[in-house]
Amino acid sequence: MAHVKTAISLDESLFREAEVWAEKLGVSRSQLFAKAVAAYIREREDEDLVRRLNEAHADGLDEEEQEHLDRLWAYQARLLEETGNEWRPKGE
Repeated sequence: MAHVKTAISLDESLFREAEVWAEKLGVSRSQLFAKAVAAYIREREDEDLVRRLNEAHADGLDEEEQEHLDRLWAYQARLLEETGNEWRPKGE
């Protein structure tokens, strides 16, 4: 993987904290900053995914999805009734 050098400006206190954490974690400052940026990007991607999923499901279930959910609930209720309302993994 190719690496790119860059310069960033930080408040001195944040820079000092980064140095402390890099030392605690046993990584270089560059590695710490790279990991922090990667984590930040993953967070934003996760938030974006949740937003898109919420938008896609904002209108609720369609008729087919509701029927499927109803069948699942009925199946689960039957299983619980058959086991005396006690969940057990298969084979136990």
